[in-house]
Amino acid sequence: MGLINDIKLSRKPLAGFLVIGCAWATCFAQMPAIKAGIGASDAVLGTAILFSSMGAIAAMWLAPLADRLAGRWALPVFACLVGVGMLLAGAASAVVAFTFGMLLAAIGSGVVDVLINVRVSEIEASSGRALMNLNHALYSFIYAGAALATGALREAGWTPLQVFTVLACVIAVLAWMSLDARTPPELETDVPSGVNMPHGLVWLAGLLVMVAFLSEASAEGWSALHLERTLGGGAAEGALGPAILGLTMGIGRLAGHWIAHRLSDTVMMVSACLLSAFGLAVAGAAPTLWVAYIGFGFGGLGISVLAPLTLALVGRIVPPKARLAAISRASVLGYGAFFLGPPLMGFTSEVFGLRAAFFVVAGIMIIACVTIVPLLARGVRQRAQSA
Repeated sequence: MGLINDIKLSRKPLAGFLVIGCAWATCFAQMPAIKAGIGASDAVLGTAILFSSMGAIAAMWLAPLADRLAGRWALPVFACLVGVGMLLAGAASAVVAFTFGMLLAAIGSGVVDVLINVRVSEIEASSGRALMNLNHALYSFIYAGAALATGALREAGWTPLQVFTVLACVIAVLAWMSLDARTPPELETDVPSGVNMPHGLVWLAGLLVMVAFLSEASAEGWSALHLERTLGGGAAEGALGPAILGLTMGIGRLAGHWIAHRLSDTVMMVSACLLSAFGLAVAGAAPTLWVAYIGFGFGGLGISVLAPLTLALVGRIVPPKARLAAISRASVLGYGAFFLGPPLMGFTSEVFGLRAAFFVVAGIMIIACVTIVPLLARGVRQRAQSA
């Protein structure tokens, strides 16, 4: 009953999580077909996604403005923009058209991402319930389901445009479900004067979110290509990569929803970094599809809790009036992963192969474990002692 009550509490922002999960799972599970359709190399595909990611980063700064101007309509409007962008990307036959569609989807996704995390943080503060991991878990489960469904449709001969048309209809329904009957409380879009904002901690948290998103985006966006091209899998076998990631991330986040009350943030962050690094390294070195699946499974478990745990931490350590500004800034920096990730994966793959690209991301996770996590933990302790 506690779980059902938690879902009811956060059902409006949860619809936004489901929009993003459906959209990006459908996109990444079709990446081999999309790549072939627009005639792009690894480097060109990485560059195209890089340019679209710029829109997401810009949108993160626009999220507070959208929240102030559109209020309860901001979330459904930008959710619909995700669907429109994906539909245009699916209809594209050239790199430029694909990039434009992805740009629109990334802008919508960026705004939705900030707003849903802020809404969940507000509900956590008012209800006293830990909800962030739960919502991110359900996002992951819908991601897994959408990836599997997309793989089945590809096997049945559906084109990307047909699949994205169905996606647009699903997103329209979810966007309507995200519309809250109440106007959300008006929060400050900038840090109010006189508010003690821990800027250093917010930026450190943003760096950790960036590492988490880099690991997540690299695994989700390139797993199908790795399984199909490097290991010779078919369309359904390739789609299993994103699906396994989504499933294990959902399991990890549900476990994190329970474990968060029993283990310290630092222990969970270190464990998450090391497990995800191990999983991605195994996937990169895999000689067979099944070994790669196991690697992506471990990677998904590790990746699962890092971003929601860090964003929830930001929501707790800042004053309530600065929560929107703090989460927006941490998310902006986190979305730098979608700026750095595509060229990192694309160019590394172009020169050294996809296996090497996964090893590079695993190394970044280990570096974050021994540098960013200890600095963030020490800063949080010092702030708690001075409070």
